[in-house]
Amino acid sequence: MRLFQYVPQLEQAGAEVTVSPLLSDAMLQARYQRGAYGVWALLRAYSRRLMTLLGSQQFDLVWIEKEALPWFPAWFERLLLRRVPYVLDFDDAIFHNYDLHRVLWVRHVYGRRIDRLMAGARLVVTGNRYMADRATAAAAQWVEVLPTVVDLVLYAAKPSYRVAAKPRIVWIGSPSTVPYLLALAQPLSALAKRQPFSLRVIGGGVVTMPGVDVEAVNWSADTEAAQIAECDVGIMPLKNSPWEQGKCAYKLIQYMACGLPTVASSVGANRDVLREGETGFFADTDDEWIERIEMLLCNVALRQLLGQAGRVRVEANYCLQQTAPRLVRLLMDAGVH
Repeated sequence: MRLFQYVPQLEQAGAEVTVSPLLSDAMLQARYQRGAYGVWALLRAYSRRLMTLLGSQQFDLVWIEKEALPWFPAWFERLLLRRVPYVLDFDDAIFHNYDLHRVLWVRHVYGRRIDRLMAGARLVVTGNRYMADRATAAAAQWVEVLPTVVDLVLYAAKPSYRVAAKPRIVWIGSPSTVPYLLALAQPLSALAKRQPFSLRVIGGGVVTMPGVDVEAVNWSADTEAAQIAECDVGIMPLKNSPWEQGKCAYKLIQYMACGLPTVASSVGANRDVLREGETGFFADTDDEWIERIEMLLCNVALRQLLGQAGRVRVEANYCLQQTAPRLVRLLMDAGVH
């Protein structure tokens, strides 16, 4: 979402784009399935990345998602990039992987690693203001905020808001973010005793909640938009901690693009994307989650009003059609200055 969907627009603008991932799809699948990458696979991945960076002077600009060499010293990464301007892009507060690490020596040695990389970048692009403020504090010379967005060509607005059977609540994510959803087990169980609904979980694997009708759906880029649009209310619970301050509210944007009203924790970029009472509601206590969701499940007209307003907001601020021209200009300017 932060890189691949912009490649066609960059090429249309005359750029030649070479994509060089650190980790392969197979490695990521192994991580989700077994919880580890495999030592030899990881060594090969880092070897390929080192070779790529050694040859980086052939390019006018290097665009890096988060960091090029995780857990290497910042000075070494900057040494390899010394002959080419680079842009850093962040949609997660990964500096907290280092400065808030549970091990003291990691915090001491690596705590300012990302800040040093930011300071050396031609441009730092972040998905929200929390990360942009960190880049500014790190003395980055040029900082821009660009939200994580959807392509409206792939996301159609919900055609109807009436429910034939019981309504569906939807949550989309990955196995690593399921704990956020499980924090709602008690309020959703209580709500199920008062109001029939099903909970569709996309991409999170098998999820069990006492008393809740849970439907687990495998994630696919080809089907995610349609699977969301079949639902009635989108939810995005989060903890309120430094890591979550770096979240970019992408779930909310997906729900809103499909015309769904939303209920979300008032944390991080959620506060910027969701408009209280206009596109959805904030909820931070169990009682608030129950009240807000129940209000939407029981009121077709309210779901339609908020859902359609959310779609309009995405069309104006959180879609590829709006952000692509801006990002292309930023990268072109970064490459020639």
